[in-house]
Amino acid sequence: MLSIVIQAGGESRRMGRNKALIPFLGKPLIARVVERMSRVGDELLVTTNQPVELEFLGLPLFPDLLPGRGALGGLYTALSAAAEAFVAVVACDMPFASPEVIHHLFERLQETGADVAIPKTQDGFEPLHAVYRREKCLPAVKAALEDGQQRMISWFGEVSVLTIPAEDLVVLDPRGVVFLNLNTPEDWAQAETLALDNP
Repeated sequence: MLSIVIQAGGESRRMGRNKALIPFLGKPLIARVVERMSRVGDELLVTTNQPVELEFLGLPLFPDLLPGRGALGGLYTALSAAAEAFVAVVACDMPFASPEVIHHLFERLQETGADVAIPKTQDGFEPLHAVYRREKCLPAVKAALEDGQQRMISWFGEVSVLTIPAEDLVVLDPRGVVFLNLNTPEDWAQAETLALDNP
């Protein structure tokens, strides 16, 4: 019932290279995220525009269906590629991506009948650590793209969105690290220290 899609973009402007491949505690960051996400879901796949570089994962790899359309285009590819009725989308640069949080979001989505279960922190929504109902979300995302939208949440008005406040996830994320994403070498160093203390 649940597909897990790891979004692995390409070049990171701030890192200067593909973040998915930069070593994190001795292994490519995306390998860490794959390992964590393999604990939940019925299929696991990756969206990437550099499939040759990620063949080592041994997973299905899907390039963007609409190149150059940013994160929203990536979400469209994820929803299109997934085979299951529900789709969890996770960014490859989240070293503490949580299968427990994803499972909780999935359960809440089923319980409530909503179309999106998405955490919200003080920084806003976390669309790259959320769960989507494919049947309702795919056409809404496609329509937003056809309308020239770029924001990841530009289509939320067309579907039923269940917002999960970060404080509701404290039991599953007591350190508040699940939504950390790595954009700079400084971020990397701090996250590795956190991971050494408590993986």
